Amino acid sequence: MHPFPHHYQVAAQAQPTGDVSISAKDLPALATNAPVEFDGPGGRWSPEALLTAAVADCFVLSFRAIARASKLDWAGLDVEAQGTLERIEGVSRFTRFEVTARLKVPPGTDSARAQKLLEKAEAICLITNSLRAERHLNATVLE
Repeated sequence: MHPFPHHYQVAAQAQPTGDVSISAKDLPALATNAPVEFDGPGGRWSPEALLTAAVADCFVLSFRAIARASKLDWAGLDVEAQGTLERIEGVSRFTRFEVTARLKVPPGTDSARAQKLLEKAEAICLITNSLRAERHLNATVLE
């Protein structure tokens, strides 16, 4: 890992109407727009969906690193994340992120240990640690 601080730079381009194009060096551009909840057209990534996806992605990458360091064999991890956006005292903000994780492990795996590693991944995720929202993990280990 590179020493801290890390810096991430992205760009956004837009016209008065239509999609916003977001990009970063060596990454494909993404077309974004407002979600249907904000009267957007749908069918595009929105900042709200991208933030929720970042929570799910960070959880998976955190778990992958912890499992590798802990020498836990696993076969697959399915994760769903739900972000709850509310208006509180006139300000819209995410108040909760709920992550549902289903970890598939080989027969004979210590399920309690695997569960603890899932919980550790949730605790160290830098994205959720950077947000004010409440967070909750529903994790299941399946053989």
